[in-house]
Amino acid sequence: MRQYLFTILLTASLTTALAWAVWRLSMRYKLYPGIRERDVHKTPTPRLGGIAMFLGIVAAILVSGSNPFFQIFWVDSRAVWAILAASLLIVLVGVADDLWDLDWTIKLGAQFLAAGVIAVGGGLQIYALPIGGMTLVSSWTSIVLTMFSIVIVMNAVNFIDGLDGLVAGVCLIANGVFFVYSYILNRDTLTTNSGLATFLAATMVGACAGFLVLNWRPAKLFMGDSGALLLGLLMATSALAVTGSLPPEILSPGDGLGRSQLLGAFLPILLPLVVVLLPLADFGLAVIRRMRAGKSPFSPDRKHLHHRMLDLGHSDRDAVLIFYAWTAVISLAVLLMYLATREDWPGSYWLGVAFGLIGIAACLVLTLMPTGRRASAAAASPTAPQEATR
Repeated sequence: MRQYLFTILLTASLTTALAWAVWRLSMRYKLYPGIRERDVHKTPTPRLGGIAMFLGIVAAILVSGSNPFFQIFWVDSRAVWAILAASLLIVLVGVADDLWDLDWTIKLGAQFLAAGVIAVGGGLQIYALPIGGMTLVSSWTSIVLTMFSIVIVMNAVNFIDGLDGLVAGVCLIANGVFFVYSYILNRDTLTTNSGLATFLAATMVGACAGFLVLNWRPAKLFMGDSGALLLGLLMATSALAVTGSLPPEILSPGDGLGRSQLLGAFLPILLPLVVVLLPLADFGLAVIRRMRAGKSPFSPDRKHLHHRMLDLGHSDRDAVLIFYAWTAVISLAVLLMYLATREDWPGSYWLGVAFGLIGIAACLVLTLMPTGRRASAAAASPTAPQEATR
């Protein structure tokens, strides 16, 4: 655990220092776009924070190469180098989009290319699906499913990047829970505390924590597409690294398994989806909404979940905190249910169910019943300054 704590602190420290440097350089050389028609913030703000996050994560990955504790995923290093290459590609395209607003087809093509680097170059793929047990898929089907999964998660994370501190905080919580989950899973199934998925989660926790220093309201720096797409790419990749490292019998529930055993068999697939459930829901609703209107699924609008919360009367800070609560409740509830599959936590299944139900009820109340003062202010001024819409 000390090695992971060092990784988190290293990544956080480097990201904060680099984010400050990026902000100062961006302000000095005016490396920020003008206010666009769809934007709701009033002051031009640099969107190059993804550069700082990328460099902080890359530094942590390279440092891990000389640490014997992490040699388990450096023995066959093609996955690591594929992750670095895909991350570099997506950050470069994201920076170009943050500065010049690229056409969505160019961005989507780059996303599929980065996903292909992970799936083909890195060998991190979806090898089986939970259909009547675990059904193995062909090599080409595996590659296609993997690429689409990575692209969907990247865009899901990017779509919620609309308020100061929203994406960084949500990803910090989600990756924190995923870190604990993958750490325990590795120890239980592989008899080691070291793993690529756990390490990636640790670097993202550090990067998000370090970036929040400059991204909390009022934000001096936005992570932009480069940061949001990078987080989505790495979150999808860490999920693939978990499922790809497990023994086949773990992912093959057979007849006669009890509830806890079935839950444990499918959680390696379920929990990675749960930690990005909120972004995925927003992404799905946005795609349906835009296609029904005859528009491109990637055309920007002001109807995301966080915008609807502002329209309900929440302040931007309250909306962000409620998103944090939703993420924590859903992911922690499933984590507790996973712990129920372990002999030393036999009662945590119902604890997880109770925590989830109570937490969801509380989040619904907070979401649907903002204070009267906030609602009155929203009615008088429906568009307060916020970060750019997606």
